[in-house]
Amino acid sequence: MQKMNKGIVTAIASIGIAQGLKILTHKRVSGDWDLKQVLTTGGMPSSHSAGVSALATYIATNKGASHTETALATVFGVIVMYDAQGIRRHTGEIAQLVNDLEDSMAEISGDFPSFEFVEREKELKELLGHQPVEVLGGALLGGLLGFLSSKVENRD
Repeated sequence: MQKMNKGIVTAIASIGIAQGLKILTHKRVSGDWDLKQVLTTGGMPSSHSAGVSALATYIATNKGASHTETALATVFGVIVMYDAQGIRRHTGEIAQLVNDLEDSMAEISGDFPSFEFVEREKELKELLGHQPVEVLGGALLGGLLGFLSSKVENRD
């Protein structure tokens, strides 16, 4: 039987650990335990950043910093992290503005009976991306887990 790709296992495990940590960081910030945080996007730490950083660190530790696979994983990781704290975060901010605008329109429509406004049943999801510190937290977590995974594998 062929062994499973440890780089993939390391990256996926890092994503899972980061998602689990969101429960703890949510508790610390809000004071409430919310197990649903394990399934959310956004929040601290970024699981996307943890996954790509774990993979890049794992490859760099095993193959060396000058290897082509390390370059691929690093460039891929930088793009993912940039997207998480840039475009996805801004999309969430726009969703928040749209939700606020809809709330205002619903309130105004009550003052003007001839104004027909149909409110959506569900608001747009606002927590899509990450603050830079959340991306950094995920990157540090992933880097540590990728390094540890490589050292454990090479010890065998």
